[in-house]
Amino acid sequence: MSEATPAADGVVSRAEYCVVACAEAWRGGGEILASPMGLVPSAGARLATRTFAPDLLLTDGEAMITGPDGTVEGWLPYRKHLELVTGGRRHVMMGASQIDRYGNQNISCIGDWAKPVRQLLGVRGAPVNTLNNPTSYWIPKHSRRVFVEKVDMVCGVGYDRAAGAPYHRIPRVVSDLGVFDFATPGRTMRLVSVHPGVTVEQVREATGFDLVIPDEVPYTRRPSAAELRLIREVIDPGNTRAREVPL
Repeated sequence: MSEATPAADGVVSRAEYCVVACAEAWRGGGEILASPMGLVPSAGARLATRTFAPDLLLTDGEAMITGPDGTVEGWLPYRKHLELVTGGRRHVMMGASQIDRYGNQNISCIGDWAKPVRQLLGVRGAPVNTLNNPTSYWIPKHSRRVFVEKVDMVCGVGYDRAAGAPYHRIPRVVSDLGVFDFATPGRTMRLVSVHPGVTVEQVREATGFDLVIPDEVPYTRRPSAAELRLIREVIDPGNTRAREVPL
């Protein structure tokens, strides 16, 4: 197996590679609603809007459409929000306490749901998100505890359970180690790229199931000079991204 040789990284941080990887999830989406959850995905959505996805719609998380700088540009009443959610015109990037090879996600509990070892957020809107609009995932700490053979409870619906759902799609999973998708014959998780400084073997060892791994695994796209300036000076000058990925 061979791996692409990265360009000279300079001082580009792992978190900045993750921001760009998250931004790429919205490439080509057109005029849809972005719902990023987490510091890195939020920076990624704002980067996408300021660069290759100018039609992407951002919200304040409640009722307003905002510009990339937070300026209010429109009103999004709840009924309209539901139209976007259930009609495939939103792309949400959620977290996952567990995720399996088919993209089933758990944010509810660890252990038997009738008597869990640990109670988490609860199912919340995960089923609606995954069945009715594209859903990607951001996982800041890639480990076998998260990437599991079988989730303890299905909250977000994976490819093996989504038959007949017209808008179900999982464009990508981004972790602090690499980028993944489900572009395989069996719709199981595939390694798309590793972040510079990470090896394929590290990813394999940190994953609790057999990934589809191509013969050639490139490094995650390096942010351009213009993208780095936007990330560091405009989108996240306080470097909050390092709270999720401190490398």
